[in-house]
Amino acid sequence: MAPASAAATVETVNPAASTAASSTVSDLQARIRSMQATKLDTRLIPTHPAIANLLPGGGLKQGSTYSVDHSITLLMALLAGPSAAGSWCGVVGVPEFGVEAAATFGVDIERLVLVPHPGDQWLAVTAAIADVMSVVVTRPPKRASDTSLARLAGRLRQRGSTLLVLGTWPQSEAMLSLSQSVWSGIGEGHGYLAARQATITVSSRLGEAPRSARLWLPDPEQKFRDVDPRSMDASPGAMHSREKPRHLRAAG
Repeated sequence: MAPASAAATVETVNPAASTAASSTVSDLQARIRSMQATKLDTRLIPTHPAIANLLPGGGLKQGSTYSVDHSITLLMALLAGPSAAGSWCGVVGVPEFGVEAAATFGVDIERLVLVPHPGDQWLAVTAAIADVMSVVVTRPPKRASDTSLARLAGRLRQRGSTLLVLGTWPQSEAMLSLSQSVWSGIGEGHGYLAARQATITVSSRLGEAPRSARLWLPDPEQKFRDVDPRSMDASPGAMHSREKPRHLRAAG
């Protein structure tokens, strides 16, 4: 239903009044477009700019679900924006989610709740946390029924919570995946894995062409940012990997 403030009546008019009627309709259309734009803007939650540019609508939306292809680091990059802006975040069923790493990447651990082992109650726990927190992460151990999924989707829309799923999820707004991962920091047989470049690709359920960007995840200062195109080549001490833990001592 249109908001009351936007309500207007458009009636058939005689030719003499056509100009005035056209102006009234144009004014009404402008008001509606303005109100819709405001509504869409307020439904976006803070998202890292480098990732927001890839997402449908320009950011993570309240009441929506996004799939993340098995990257904890990418997940933390998604949480860092809303967490730093004051949102409470919950992580369900991801026992390897590291609090220290999350804090380093900008997640406020004072507003972070972890439920590492929800067991068979993972869906109920996810729904309960979505009732009170702005952003919820979950990793389904199995597929839920269509009825349960529809019920959770309705709750997300009602509460305005955003769901990030590690893995695939029916009707997710988009899938975020990581590829061409290159770590650096290891010298000739010694050193630490200090930084990584990777390509993030976002595939929308709306059928749009996938969007990709090259990012530091993280850079040598443990920050997320765009990769300068002039430095796209990996350093001599770089190594390729899908997902590597931070600060590993290289042997040999």
